[in-house]
Amino acid sequence: MKIYVDADACPVKDIIIDEATKKSIPVKIVKSFSHFSNADDPEGVETIYVDHGSDAADYRIMALAQKNDLIVTQDYGLASLALGKGCIVLHHKGFTYTQSNIDALLQTRHINAKARRGGFRTKGPKALTEEDREKFRTLLKQKISN
Repeated sequence: MKIYVDADACPVKDIIIDEATKKSIPVKIVKSFSHFSNADDPEGVETIYVDHGSDAADYRIMALAQKNDLIVTQDYGLASLALGKGCIVLHHKGFTYTQSNIDALLQTRHINAKARRGGFRTKGPKALTEEDREKFRTLLKQKISN
């Protein structure tokens, strides 16, 4: 198992690195060059930079990921593709994407995008709380312990 992180807007990279390091699971952080950093990666962590196109990180993750790898993303489209490849997919708010919930999530995303194109305002995501972070940590620990 490897862990791939759709990292440009991921607020739980520290948790992922912390928990993966304890289990010696390699972590691949995929982010755009616009988020470039000279900081050294911890052992077992590799940062992969991609062009700043809207789906460049998604395409790279899908090219690299294998069945049973774990992917952390808030992108429902990437989650859907990864599920089709047999990956375990987690959202940073502490829930698992599944074949049972992905269609409803994609449908909601579509309806909201259509409303925004029509001039309506939709609510953005709620701020990440400490409770969300702990929920994610618990879920991640469960998934990498299997």
